[in-house]
This record gives sequence, C-alpha cells and structure tokens, in this order.
Amino acid sequence: MADNQESIVNKEENLMDESPFLKLKRFQWWLLVAINIFFLIAGQAAAVLLGRFYYDKGGNSQWMATLVQTAGFPVLCFNFFHFTFHQNLALLYFVLGVLVAGDNMLYSVGLLYLSASTYSLICATQLAFNAVFSYFLNSQKFTALILNSVVTLSLSAALIAVNDNSDGPSGVPKGKFLIGFLCTLGAFALYSLLLSFMQLSFQKVLKKETFSVVLEMQIYTSVVASCLSTIGLFASGEWKSLQHEMEVFGTGSVSYVLTLVWTAISWQVCAVGVVGLIFVVSSLFSNFISTLSLALTPLAGVIAMLLALCGFAAYIYQNYIDDKKARRLQNHVREIQHTA
Repeated sequence: MADNQESIVNKEENLMDESPFLKLKRFQWWLLVAINIFFLIAGQAAAVLLGRFYYDKGGNSQWMATLVQTAGFPVLCFNFFHFTFHQNLALLYFVLGVLVAGDNMLYSVGLLYLSASTYSLICATQLAFNAVFSYFLNSQKFTALILNSVVTLSLSAALIAVNDNSDGPSGVPKGKFLIGFLCTLGAFALYSLLLSFMQLSFQKVLKKETFSVVLEMQIYTSVVASCLSTIGLFASGEWKSLQHEMEVFGTGSVSYVLTLVWTAISWQVCAVGVVGLIFVVSSLFSNFISTLSLALTPLAGVIAMLLALCGFAAYIYQNYIDDKKARRLQNHVREIQHTA
C-alpha cells in the first residue's frame, strides 16, 4: 500500500516538473491565457465572417477557401531565424499538416453547402467529440463542473443556431446538403482529434518550455497543409476559374484579393490562439473557447457595423467643419471687399 502511494506521489511530482508554467507568477499565467483567448476569438470571428462574405459575393472555389486557412503562415515568420527544425519531428509535423489540410477541406465544403444556422448547430457537437478524445488521449479528468461546461456550451451553441435567421445557400440539392452535413460533422470530429493530438505532442514529444514551440508547430504544419491545398487547387482544375471568379466578384477585384488576404491572416491569428491555449492549458479548454466564440461571431458583425457608422459619422462631421470654415472665410472676404 505504501509503495502504491509513493508511486502516485512520484508520478504527480514528475507531472509538476514537466509543466513549464509553474515558474510563472499567477498573473503572468492568466495574462498569457487571456492573450491567447483574444487571438482565438478575434481571429475566428473575423475569419468566419470573411469566409461567409467570400461565398456570398460569388466565390465558389473550395480549394481556395481551404488554402487561405493556412496560407497566411508567413506573417508568423518574423522570428524565423530563431526557430529550429529537427529531422525527428518531420513526421509529426507532416501528419499534423495532413490532418489540418483535411479538416480545412471538410470545413470549406460544409460552409459552402449549409446555412449558417445548420452549420452552427453541428458545431455544437465538437465539444462532445473533444471530451471523448481528451479522456482517452490526454487522460483528461472530468469533474461535475467540467461536464456541466461541456453540456451547457453545447446547448448554447445549438440554441444560437436555432435562433439564427440567416437564409444560407439557396437552391442546394438534398444530395449536396447531405454531403455538406457529413463533411461538417467530420470536420468537427477531426478538429477535436487534432486538438487532442497536438496536446499529446506537447506533452510527450516536443517538451519545450518556451512559447516559440507554438509558432513552430503552427508554421511547419501550415507549410504542409498549404502545399497539399495548392496541389489540390491545381489538380482539381479550380485554378483556371480564379481569374473569372475575381472579375465577377460582387464587390470588385480589389475586394476579392483583400478578402482572401485578410481571411488568411485572420485564420493564422486564430490558430496561434488555439495552439497557444492547448500549450498553456489543454485541448478541451481551447475547444471551450472556440465554441464560446461561436456566440460572439454575430456580435463581431454588429461591432463592425458600429465602427463603420462611427467612421461615416466622423467623415460627415469633418465635412461639416470644413464647410463651416469655408463659409466663414467667404463671409470675411465679402466684408473686406464691401469695406473697400
């Protein structure tokens, strides 16, 4: 009995020694968590809104929509010369990159064929998937509070979908709707598996104590996923229609390019937050925040509209000031001429 207790104590001590964040003060740890939460929520909200905008305005390339989800990785290479690449990690990054590319493709097909409400309703299942994978792969301990969080957030995501009045794609045949449904369900299942697999990689393989490992994983997996997506873009022949797609885009060619660029950047910001939360906390917590951001995505649209209105109001007010100054100057000139 004593030997068993001693073994348990030793295991707990080893787990504590492996944690790179015990050296941080409490407020530093919470600050790191808060920064990653902000990256995830802001990036995902912007990326989802831009992705819907791309399809709504005439974009229909599934492979392009897949590619932009990882093609923005160069924005993370500002500290590239300090990164190291080990040959023994090549297989790990390749497998993760393949999973990311597959998940992104499933996501793109689902978003193309499903309405926003149906898509959000299926999104409510990802926490359940992640809970199962976390239990088996990451030895996640489930308490009453954690189970309550899983159920509550899943129900909230479902309620948001039910109350969503978006029309979504029109004229989609039942066959393609079924494809979209299955692809979306598969995307969230694969996404949950990917998060748990990343946490397992941090715990068992990478074992680094600096946050640079998050950027390294994101960059190297994005390189693999982007290469596979590019191959798919050319192999499918969709690249031939991109010029026409840009020309007939609802808001113009410049808007088309900017939409793709900012979508790519937004997904990278989101990905850093996702992987960062896995590194700092756990895959299940990262998925909690992803589901929470679902509720904040419509709010992001409202905020964007308010910012646009503020900008318009500022422009009108500036014109009012300029017109007032011009009238004063004109009246002053008339008074001088009248006096003369």
